[in-house]
Amino acid sequence: MKLIAISVYGEDKPGIVHEISKALADCNANIVDIEQSVLQGMFAMFIVAEVEDEECVKVSVEEAARRKQVHVSLTPFLRRGEGDKNLQVVTILGKDRVGIVRDVTRVFLDFGINIERTSLTAREELISIEFLVDIGDRDAGAIKRRLREEAERMGLDIVMQPYSTFRREKRLIVFDMDSTLVDAEIIDELAKEAGVDKEIAQLTERAMRGEISFKEALEERVRLLKGLPVEVLENIYARIKLTEGAKELVRSLKESGYKVAVVSGGFSYFTDRLKKELDLDYAFGNELEIENGRLTGRIKGKIIDAEEKARIVEEIARKEGINPENVVAVGDGANDRLMIEKAGLGIAFNAKEILKDVADGSISKENLVGLASVLKLPAEFVKRI
Repeated sequence: MKLIAISVYGEDKPGIVHEISKALADCNANIVDIEQSVLQGMFAMFIVAEVEDEECVKVSVEEAARRKQVHVSLTPFLRRGEGDKNLQVVTILGKDRVGIVRDVTRVFLDFGINIERTSLTAREELISIEFLVDIGDRDAGAIKRRLREEAERMGLDIVMQPYSTFRREKRLIVFDMDSTLVDAEIIDELAKEAGVDKEIAQLTERAMRGEISFKEALEERVRLLKGLPVEVLENIYARIKLTEGAKELVRSLKESGYKVAVVSGGFSYFTDRLKKELDLDYAFGNELEIENGRLTGRIKGKIIDAEEKARIVEEIARKEGINPENVVAVGDGANDRLMIEKAGLGIAFNAKEILKDVADGSISKENLVGLASVLKLPAEFVKRI
C-alpha cells in the first residue's frame, strides 16, 4: 500500500466530500486522515489515503473534481511519526491589523519552525490566531521570549503551551483579584482613604517587583491602615470596577463546567463579596482584624503569600479531584508566581516581567476575554463576550 496526499479546493457546494470519498472507495483506497473546512465561501480539503492502484485513484478523483468543478492535486506522502515531533500551540490575541501573520511567522522561519496548522477566530475587534507548530529540538523558552517581544512590539498578546497540555481538558481556573478580576489595587484605594497612599504605594511596588517578601510588605501596609472605619471598605467595593469582560468570561467558564476560584493576597472582605457577585466556587483572602468598627492594623490568621496561594490551589484541586495539569492560574504579580508555575496553564495578566518569564503566556488588560479563545470555550458560551 502507498500513501498519497490529495488536496481539493474551490467554490463551496453540496456533495464535494461525498464525490471525492466515493472516488477513493471505488478504487479501494482507504482514507487514513482528513481535514476539511469552508473559508469565506471557499472549500478546502486535505486527505491522506492508502492506495493500491494509484492510476485508478488519479483518474477517478480527477473525474469527481471535474463534476463538482473544484481543483484537485495528488502527491506522494511520507509519513512522519508523532513521536518525532515537539508540538506547541501558539495563540496570538489582540486587535486586528495588517501584517500580524507575516510578522509572527517570520519568527517561526527564523527558528526553522514548521507550521502544521493555522486558524483564526474574530470576535468583533478582537482576533485570535492559533498556530500548531513543531519546534523539534529547539529551545521552547527562547522561542517564547522572542515571540513575546515581537507580539508586544505589535501590541498583541501571546500564549505558548505544549500541545499535550493544550489538548487536556481544563477543569479549574484560579484568578488573582487585584488588577486581575478587579480593575484596581484595593490596598491603594484603602491607602488613599487613610492618607498614606505614598507610603503604601512604595511598599506595593517593591513587593510586586519581588524586592521584599509579600508577607513583610503586607504587614507594613496593613499597619498603616490602623483606625480606618469599616464603612470605608464597603464604599470602596461599591465604586471599584471589574476588569472589562471579567463578568462575561466567568459566566462562560462556569457554563462550560469550570470550577472558578479567586485566591488573593488581598482581603477577604472583598473576595467574599466578589464570590457572591460573580457566583464563584471558591474565594480566599487575608482577613483584616476589626474591633469596634475600625481596622486594628493587624491581620487575623495565616497570611496568604505566594506559597500559601499555591497550597490553596492544590487544596482546591485535590478536593475537586482535579489534576494539576487541568488547572489554569491567572495573576499579575510576584505573589502569583508559584501558583502559575505549578498550574497546567499559567497566564500572566497585565503583569510585571518577573511573572511573564515563568508564565506560559501573557495577556494585557484589554484582552482578558481572549482567554475564551485560549481555552477553547464552546462558541455558544462565548458569543456574548
